[in-house]
Amino acid sequence: MEQIDKLKENVAIILPENGLEEKLKLIAKENRKLVIKLGFDPTAPDLHLGHAVVLKKLRQFQESGHQIVILVGSFTARIGDPTGKNKSRKPLSTGEVKENAQTYINQLSKVIDIQSTQIVFNSDWLDNLSSSEMIQLLSRVTVAQLMHRNDFANRFSENIPIAMHELVYPILQGFDSVKIRCDIEMGGTDQLFNCTMGRQLQESHEIPAQTVMCMPLLRGLDGKEKMSKSLNNTVGLTDSPNMMFGKIMSIPDHLIPEFLELVTDFTQHEKEEITKQLSGGENPILLKKKIAGNCVKQYYSSEAAKEAEEFFRKQFQNKDPENRSYTPVSIQSPENNTDTISLISLVAQVMHELTKSAVRRLIENGAVTVNGEKMTDSYKEIQVLPGTKIKIGKRNFFELK
Repeated sequence: MEQIDKLKENVAIILPENGLEEKLKLIAKENRKLVIKLGFDPTAPDLHLGHAVVLKKLRQFQESGHQIVILVGSFTARIGDPTGKNKSRKPLSTGEVKENAQTYINQLSKVIDIQSTQIVFNSDWLDNLSSSEMIQLLSRVTVAQLMHRNDFANRFSENIPIAMHELVYPILQGFDSVKIRCDIEMGGTDQLFNCTMGRQLQESHEIPAQTVMCMPLLRGLDGKEKMSKSLNNTVGLTDSPNMMFGKIMSIPDHLIPEFLELVTDFTQHEKEEITKQLSGGENPILLKKKIAGNCVKQYYSSEAAKEAEEFFRKQFQNKDPENRSYTPVSIQSPENNTDTISLISLVAQVMHELTKSAVRRLIENGAVTVNGEKMTDSYKEIQVLPGTKIKIGKRNFFELK
C-alpha cells in the first residue's frame, strides 16, 4: 500500500480512479512488469523542468521494477500536432525529427535510466499502414468523440478552421498504445484527451484498456502559463548550473509551493519544514535558494549547487559592479572572415539554448547590452575582441575570451 501511495503522489488525474491498483493486480496474476508509455513528439530539442515532472514519476516506476517505454512520435511530428491553441503546429521534416529525437534521448538520461528504457518510434508501424488500414482505424472513432477535445470544440464554435490531419492526430497517438500494448500511459493534464483515446482504441482492439496517469503542468518563469519553450519561460535540463540557479531565483513568490512540490527531491519532512517557513514569514529569497540549490544538485552535483549559489550572490547580491562575475565564452570565427559579427549571431552563440526568434525578441526589447551600451538592432555588427562584456536579460553576464 505504501508503494502505491508513493506512485500516486503528485498525480493530478488517474483514470479510472482505481486503475493503478487494478493494473498491479493484473501483472501480479500474469507474473510480469507494468508497461508504461510516455510519448514525445520531437518538435523542440530541449527538455525542461516541466518535462521532468513526468519523467521523475517514470523513474519511480523504474525503481519499482517496471518497464518504461518512450514513444518518439517520428511519424506524428511530421503531420503536425494540434497545439491546444487556436492553430495547428507546424509539421517537421524527417531530418528535423531525427535530430530532435536524438537530442531528447540524450537528455532523458538526466532523469531516467536510459539503459533499461525501451525507445520506440511510431513511424515503424504508422509508415506501413495501407490506405484501407488507415481508414479502418479512423472508422473506430466518431467525430462527436473527437469534438469532446476542448480546443477542437472551441475552435469549431468560433468558426476557426480545424484541418483534417489535426482530427487524425489523437487517433494515431491512441493507436500507438494498441501497438505497444501498454498498461499505463503517462503525460501532463493537457494530454488527457489523447491518452483516453488510447484506452478507447485498445478496447476496440480487444486489448485491456490502459490506465491514464496525468501529472500537473508546471508553470513557467512568468508565473502564469505552463512551462513551454515557445513562451521562453523555461528552466532547461541542459541549462548551466549558474543559469538554472538564477532562473529559479527569478520565479514569482507564489510559485514557491509549486516548485517545491514538483521539481525538488526533498523528503516529505523537508518539504513540510520549508512550507512552514514560508507560511511563517521567512524571506522568500532564502527559500528559493534552497529550491534552486536542490535542482542544480539533482542535475549536476552538490559542488555545482554551491558554486552556483556563490555565483548568484556575487552577481545579484553584491551591489558593486566592479565585482560582477562574467562567464568567459568563446565564439566561432565570423563567416565573413572579418573581425565583426552580427549581434543576433553573437547572442545566439553565447545563449545557444535560445532560438533565433527568442534572441531577436530579447534584442528588440532592449535586453542586450554590449560593453554597457544597450543594443536594439539585431544585425548591428559587433567587433569580436577579447574582454568584450555582454549582458543578456537580468541574469546573464558573459565576457569574450
